[in-house]
Amino acid sequence: MTDHQEEQEMEAEALAAIFDDQFSIVQGDSSKPLVWNVTLWPEATTTDGENHVGIELQVTLPETYPEDALPSCDIHILKGLTQDHATQLLDLCQEEAQANEGVPSIFAICERLREWLVDHNQKGHDDVSMHAQMLRRNAEQEKKQQEQSKQQQFESQKAHADMTQTERDDLELRRKRAEGTPVTNETFEAWKIQFEQEMAALKEQQDKDDEAAAGNKKKSTPKVNEKKGRLSGFQQFSGAAINLEALEAAAENAQTDPEEEEEEEEGALQEELFDVDDEDLDDLDFDDDDDDDDEEDVDI
Repeated sequence: MTDHQEEQEMEAEALAAIFDDQFSIVQGDSSKPLVWNVTLWPEATTTDGENHVGIELQVTLPETYPEDALPSCDIHILKGLTQDHATQLLDLCQEEAQANEGVPSIFAICERLREWLVDHNQKGHDDVSMHAQMLRRNAEQEKKQQEQSKQQQFESQKAHADMTQTERDDLELRRKRAEGTPVTNETFEAWKIQFEQEMAALKEQQDKDDEAAAGNKKKSTPKVNEKKGRLSGFQQFSGAAINLEALEAAAENAQTDPEEEEEEEEGALQEELFDVDDEDLDDLDFDDDDDDDDEEDVDI
């Protein structure tokens, strides 16, 4: 007996102990490949009326199984399923066999198939009508969504467990910010007290700033008064312009022609000669006789 045959016999004994009469050896001749059958129901201990689906798994073991070869599987429908379901179950068998390559894998394959039967233990899977197929597709889609949600939740919990304490605290803080704080009488009073304290502190600081600003303003007042006594740039420029005009006028007077000065002096003398007051004219006495003589001469 080879090592492969010994391992196959030990696996057959284990399966018979687990599945009892649901396990059977179809071909046990060592000169030929071994063939085993395992009957699978969703619930092995319940009555047949509670199992709406059922299958029979038939495995053919190559001579070098399990170290160097994989088992060959076939599915026979016993209840409530269609050939499409049988194809799906064969795919599961292949996946599980490859996952356990090199070790006995028949029990693992049976458990994977039984889990599928438990999930699909409903009436009507063998109904091939369009309506029934649509209902089955919807149910399968909903189930996939639930599985994805569970997987995401599991990954989230795993990621949370792998985070450091600081990262968890930060995540919790973000969650609380997103949810907000419910407003109650107690929370409102606590917020009000804190708010009033903050406002009082701000007012006190503002008063201090105002006092400091007022003190700085008083200190800077003498400088402002000193600046008031100074001329602005415009005033200095205006004064310089006035002085410039006076200097120009003086320069013009200094450049007056000497002949013009002599004429002005002669004119002044002539004005003095003819400047006779009215009183001087009154002192002059003209005789009336002379006037009469003049009139007679005119008559002649």
